Amino acid sequence: MVKAVVGDREFHKKFLSLVLPIALQQLMLAAVSASDAVMLNFVSQDKMSAVSLAVQITFVENLFLAAMTIGQSMLAAQYWGKKDVAAVEKVFAYVMKITVMVAWFFFLAALCVPSFLMRLLTNEPVLIAEGATYLRIVSPSYLLAGVSQVYLCALKNSGKARQAGVISAVCMAGDMLMNAALIAGLWGFPRLEIAGAAISTTVARTVEVLWCMAETARKNSVKLRRKYMLHTDRRLAGSFWKHTAPVLGNEIVWGVGFTMVSVIMGHLGRDAVAAHAIAGVVKNLAACLCLGLAGGGGILIGNELGAGRLARARAYGGRLCALALLAGVVSGAVLLACSPLILALAEISDTAAGYLRGMLHICAWYMIGKSVNATTVAGIFCAGGDSRFGLLCDAVVMWGIIVPTGLLAAFVLRLPVMAVYLLVSLDELLKLPAVYRHYKTYAWVKDLTIKEER
Repeated sequence: MVKAVVGDREFHKKFLSLVLPIALQQLMLAAVSASDAVMLNFVSQDKMSAVSLAVQITFVENLFLAAMTIGQSMLAAQYWGKKDVAAVEKVFAYVMKITVMVAWFFFLAALCVPSFLMRLLTNEPVLIAEGATYLRIVSPSYLLAGVSQVYLCALKNSGKARQAGVISAVCMAGDMLMNAALIAGLWGFPRLEIAGAAISTTVARTVEVLWCMAETARKNSVKLRRKYMLHTDRRLAGSFWKHTAPVLGNEIVWGVGFTMVSVIMGHLGRDAVAAHAIAGVVKNLAACLCLGLAGGGGILIGNELGAGRLARARAYGGRLCALALLAGVVSGAVLLACSPLILALAEISDTAAGYLRGMLHICAWYMIGKSVNATTVAGIFCAGGDSRFGLLCDAVVMWGIIVPTGLLAAFVLRLPVMAVYLLVSLDELLKLPAVYRHYKTYAWVKDLTIKEER
């Protein structure tokens, strides 16, 4: 079946129209994080490290947002393939309502108890103080991010992936320019350092929300309708949670485990924190193509499943898996090729630079597993509502292997920093055999709209 897709012009057209805008969006998001790290690195290593830890709160919120938007995409992509616009708008309204309520929690936590949150991440007093400053100022962005991500997801699943990519890219580019102006005090702006990074993020998110609202106000766009916000379609909501609850569980299980890895590294000294922060930024940049493939591929397959073209969806899945493997190899190779430049630009201690060199090599291999797993588990499987596998897989790997091994290595055996980092970076590679076996069951080849017909 894969061979049949190779010459399918329709596949390539759809693939490029979805993957490239989403990859661009992911690239700009990662680039903003990179600009924060690079610019604060020139200010001081401690300020960079503090923000790298503080944004773990952003990371936790993003886990919830990812689950909500994946669940939104599961139904919206299939209903859009079925040409049921009303159902797409009902899903849009329901997800927005739930997301805003949770986003308020993150906003209030970052605003009211930032020092407490930082103490969960590190025991270094200087990092706690600097990180708390950042969280307090950036707190409004947590509320804005919830709104913007649901809007962008609605656009991507209703034939406007290019517009969503442009909105995100432009706003993130503006964020980077404001970073330069406010962190370093360029072009006559005051030098605000950490506060500047937080202000830039908040302003960019505000513009992003307003632009999304303007785009959906256009003719032939899906709308956030008041009637659907006030009156929930219970059958559609039930279907949403049936498929989204395992995704949310998966995101929490994996995300909290990933945060535990940051906590482990955060207690291994300032040099380890600095190296880990830069390696994380680089890894996120390298993963952009992989995440674009997962997001675009999931929408592509969801459209085919919703339209009842199950055989074509299965064939497209095989093609996407092959492309995911290629994307992982290419991303890892590019990361390795850029390693000397990254090390040259990093304004960190010699010890931290030594750590970073080894971390970058580990990250290159990590990218292969990341690409394949993201495309299959978060993209292909979820497109067909097959969301329970990811939860089970991450529960076993993250909490049965990675987190216990990391804690044992760092705090009991007291292994060297690089040995600890290697052990906690094996999660994606360990998943590969189970992911491959589950893919071949084709449990994800399902039309989720059949039960929703009215």
